[in-house]
Amino acid sequence: MRVLCCEDDFACWRDQARQLLVQGVPPHEVVWEDEDHRQLFAAEPLPAYGEPVQRLRVPAALLTELESAARYRAPGRWNLLYRVLWRVVKGERQAMLAGDPDGSELHRRIKAASREAHHLHAFLRFHPLPADADLDYVAWHEPAHDILASASMHFAERLGRQRWLIATPRDAVWYDGQQLHYRQPCPPEWRVRAEAVRGKDDALWETYYASIFNPARLNRKVMQAHMPLRFWKGLTEGKLIPVLLSKARAGSQKDGQADGVSGKAGKVIRLARNKAVAGGPATAQIGVKDASIRES
Repeated sequence: MRVLCCEDDFACWRDQARQLLVQGVPPHEVVWEDEDHRQLFAAEPLPAYGEPVQRLRVPAALLTELESAARYRAPGRWNLLYRVLWRVVKGERQAMLAGDPDGSELHRRIKAASREAHHLHAFLRFHPLPADADLDYVAWHEPAHDILASASMHFAERLGRQRWLIATPRDAVWYDGQQLHYRQPCPPEWRVRAEAVRGKDDALWETYYASIFNPARLNRKVMQAHMPLRFWKGLTEGKLIPVLLSKARAGSQKDGQADGVSGKAGKVIRLARNKAVAGGPATAQIGVKDASIRES
């Protein structure tokens, strides 16, 4: 059994996999160490090899899928990738398909990594640094998978030449206004700067979030499915969410507005309780028995 280490780097793993394919090493004779799950025996370097007599043919789509699945953080992730690659090179192209056991797991990991990238875009909160000469914004995030390097250009494309830093427990990325710089592991000084703003208050954002929160449309299960609990502690509005949920359960759902909004003076619009006639537009009527909504 060969024990290898790619330092959780896809490019390194790809080179190692190419050497193993040339040498004809089957998947059951090799295992990769994970950064967080070391093997009992130390990893060993691969011996040198010559150019293969027959050129290896690997579909470009497979390489893309393998790279995407490699971002999924789990014990033995590199072993699955090599098993799929080996089978496809040997003619078993069904290993790429979702109907195959290995292919099914491959696509499940791709979807999970893609969803985690969406979580990064949705739940990252930048904090301004007006007194910092090197950075405009900084953020701390704790993703479940290794998606920071591939998903960070999303912010560079939207923040223009603003300089920002995103740090995680495993890696970090810094944008200097022109170029993206990725580091793994996260440099200690970058981590300190990011953790300093973790959960930092932002009165304007908190007021905005509390005002737009609609208790009448609250569905706790759906909310937690789209906004997992593990992200709440890193959100500026995270400490407000349990309070708003509690108020909704206590009866504020009937107002359809936060207390700070419904309590303000304003014009009252009464809506008809009866539905509009079939095929006709919904209408609003004035009536003493009608439900009222305060418009501020």
